[in-house]
Amino acid sequence: MPTLQFATRSVRLAAVTVLVAGVTAASVPATAAAARTGSAAPAASSAVSGQLFGVAAVSARSAWAVGLRTGGTLILRWNGTSWNRVSSPAPGTGSSLAAVAATSSRNAWAVGSYHSGATSKTLIVHWNGSAWRQVPSPTPAGGAALASVAATSAGNAWAVGSSGTRTLILHWNGKTWTQAPGPGVRGELNGVAAAGSVAWAVGIATPSHGPGKTLIERWNGRAWTRVTSPTPQAYGDLFGVAIVSPGNAWAVGAYGNGLGSFNTLIEKWNGKTWTRVSSPNEGGPLNGVAATSARSALAVGCSECDSGLDVNQLLRWNGSAWTKAPGPSLGQGRFLEAVAAISASSAWAVGVNGPSFTTLIMRWNGTAWKLS
Repeated sequence: MPTLQFATRSVRLAAVTVLVAGVTAASVPATAAAARTGSAAPAASSAVSGQLFGVAAVSARSAWAVGLRTGGTLILRWNGTSWNRVSSPAPGTGSSLAAVAATSSRNAWAVGSYHSGATSKTLIVHWNGSAWRQVPSPTPAGGAALASVAATSAGNAWAVGSSGTRTLILHWNGKTWTQAPGPGVRGELNGVAAAGSVAWAVGIATPSHGPGKTLIERWNGRAWTRVTSPTPQAYGDLFGVAIVSPGNAWAVGAYGNGLGSFNTLIEKWNGKTWTRVSSPNEGGPLNGVAATSARSALAVGCSECDSGLDVNQLLRWNGSAWTKAPGPSLGQGRFLEAVAAISASSAWAVGVNGPSFTTLIMRWNGTAWKLS
């Protein structure tokens, strides 16, 4: 699997990248933390040992956050009052969950990877209303890992990632997970979103020579096809995608000159083409995006990553422009990996508290972000 070229993705998909190389995921956050130092962040009552890479919200009283802890997977549940750890499958060694999706309080999926012998295996676990259980999932020859998941019903879900040097797409039909035919691009898929019969997957295309380019693939109800997407400079990578309607979607990530300079990247689907939309340049990528209407969207990521500071980045779409969203500055080595919105006034974001290897959770109240 290609090594991710944007440093801020090192923690969220570290489990994906290093597992294929034969390194346990549990060692990654410790390494990342050792490489960063910073001032103490404000204490959060929900913080537990581990790191969070994905979040999904069903209602104001039901949400999930997933990631890794020392020794395996980590799943937290929001019950309307507090976040609490829930028992989760942790097969093999170095198991980690990269993303989660939920359609109801009785149906949720989380995906990631684990190490079995010398091979990285896809990991998919399901919540049935009472417990999380591992569900069989295909792993192509040579190993694979999953980075994102989206579900529209109990009988339809998508999971994306990579296998070797190629993109990977899996589909749930209500009974089994199978590998879905697709363009088979050389690269990685980092994010997926689905609504009705439409689905989008985003990531990076990595040619055998030269810098990687943004990658967007579309499911039209019959097949996955690659769609043209802009790469503003020499290098581009997309990490998150959100659907508002068939003619309105967002994709976020980063672009750069290929020499270590990172810029925020936001692209919009207008029903015909993907185009770049102006956004504040915070010197780092956006890792996640969530949208509840044509006038309301949130994006989170890492700021000042090109200088090695790695602090949180918070952006908001108001229907006409992307601007910085009010929220706490958490200090060096602490940034956000994913966001999920219930409404324009209610959202969750999760991420990395590198220096202390503890979870980071923030809540949006329609006006500002606050630590949870």
